[in-house]
Amino acid sequence: MSAQAAPTKATVARWTREQMAQRVARDIPDGAVVNLGIGLPTAVANHLAADQEVVLHSENGVIGMGSAPAAGEEDFDLINAGKQPVTLLPGGCFFHHADSFAMMRGGHLDICVLGAFQVSARGDLANWHTGAPDAIPAVGGAMDLAIGAKKTFVMMEYLTRDGQAKLVPECSYPVTGLGCVTRLYTDLAVIELAHGQARVIDLAPGLGLHELQALTPGVTLAQG
Repeated sequence: MSAQAAPTKATVARWTREQMAQRVARDIPDGAVVNLGIGLPTAVANHLAADQEVVLHSENGVIGMGSAPAAGEEDFDLINAGKQPVTLLPGGCFFHHADSFAMMRGGHLDICVLGAFQVSARGDLANWHTGAPDAIPAVGGAMDLAIGAKKTFVMMEYLTRDGQAKLVPECSYPVTGLGCVTRLYTDLAVIELAHGQARVIDLAPGLGLHELQALTPGVTLAQG
């Protein structure tokens, strides 16, 4: 498919947000200590297998979280960083916000999963501000997580509302971290970022690499 005939956001096949969360959960190894960022990443907690030994951390001072509580069983004194009610697994605990950030900055997290406005082909992350005059900046702990975690995964829709790719040659939005993103999980593809290359390791059903390439100007996609 030529660039002129690139499919629009409305016409391409896409994974749902729940399917994206399932895909991320599948790639988290046993024993990992993982932070799930605000927004799309929080759904990952609901798709970890029952026998999967993963320790979930939240920057507001919780470790050992489980999945979301059943309706009617919410405890709003037990929340994640996005103010959503969560459950606590045996052995889970609470601690000061400063201690939580010390864990993040000290390299104690194996993986963080964050949302993004843009990611560059070399793994630069932009997820706290669009630069628009009326936009409200929301950096939170994103910089600490992106640089402090051993691996940074990003969950995001592949295209903006006007059909522009969020995987770009260079970030035009204010950057959160340089060269920190190792893998993208999107509604169209899963993409590994390493050594300045974007390697497609999974595609949504019915979508070809040439179609995804047509949606991604300025970035060369390789087949995984």
